Amino acid sequence: MFNIRGYFLVFGALAISALVTACGSEPEGGNQPAKPVQPAAAPPKPMGLPVKAVEVKVGPVVDEVTAVGSLLADESVIIRPEIDGRIVGLHFEEGQEVKRGQRLVTIDASEYTAQLAAVKAELNTEKQRYTRAQELYEQKFITKEALDVQAGAVDRLEARVQEAQVRVDKTVVRAPFSGVAGLREVSPGAYVKAGADIVILENLSSIKVDFRIPEVYLSKVGRNQPVALRVDAFPGEQFEGRVYAVQPAVDEQTRTALMRARVSNKGFKLKPGMFVRVALTMSTRKDAITVPEEALWPQGKDNFVFKVVDGKAMLTKVELGNRRPGEVEINQGLAPGDTVVTEGQIKLRDGAPVMVMGAPPAPQGDAGKSG
Repeated sequence: MFNIRGYFLVFGALAISALVTACGSEPEGGNQPAKPVQPAAAPPKPMGLPVKAVEVKVGPVVDEVTAVGSLLADESVIIRPEIDGRIVGLHFEEGQEVKRGQRLVTIDASEYTAQLAAVKAELNTEKQRYTRAQELYEQKFITKEALDVQAGAVDRLEARVQEAQVRVDKTVVRAPFSGVAGLREVSPGAYVKAGADIVILENLSSIKVDFRIPEVYLSKVGRNQPVALRVDAFPGEQFEGRVYAVQPAVDEQTRTALMRARVSNKGFKLKPGMFVRVALTMSTRKDAITVPEEALWPQGKDNFVFKVVDGKAMLTKVELGNRRPGEVEINQGLAPGDTVVTEGQIKLRDGAPVMVMGAPPAPQGDAGKSG
């Protein structure tokens, strides 16, 4: 009789043997160790501390002093009559341009003309008497003294004629120079006294500006120096002129010197009395070196910059010149083509390697090329 139990025991042993054989089998190729897992490649280390840097600027720098001033007409006068009388004519329009010698005002001259005619008549009479006196003197009827007295009478009347003629001439008031007439103060027919204001006349073809500068700049200023004017009435516009006079004395209270410049006034934009901002140019340097203000690294009383040389930050002492908004002039310590650090100085030391942010990568050598 078939033994069922024995059959299952034999079958189980065979299955276990086959499983052990399968687990212990080796892959083809022999007994080889497993390959280790390669770690991810680390990012390349930076060449130096990251900084921002710029190349120095080379260009003209203007040494100037600023001030405030007031505008004046190149020539200005108030037209006034020199004699009393009634105005019979005003020969200008308010705001009109007038020429030198043009008639502006006429005063009634009838009274003065009559006085002139009367004096001329007296002069003619005295001249006739002088002629008869000469005849009598030649005939020895009068003395030389009597003849001289008569000659003196003629001279006095000739002077009175000239005086009367001057009064007649003054009944016409003419423009002393070319300019623009202002607003008149009188009307035709008004009776005016000598010296009464009639109208202001101003020459605005060019205009003057008065301004003051501290006395410390006097050694650097003089005649014919350029000035630039700006006025609130014309924002964005600049008016050019030149200094033509400097007050010889310094104000004891303010320790400033008064200067006067003349500016061309095409279009009559500038008006007397305007408030202006003046920039006086004292000198100009054509090839000055400037750097951003943030490039400066003060230490005590001295100023330094970090100059980038061959990938390293070199602490360099500099001498400063003029300052402008955002920029400073370097008088000594830098040369054209130099590059200075503008951001990141706080982490730097002299000679530290740096990497300029935004700069092109350095060229690679032959080590990275395959043979």
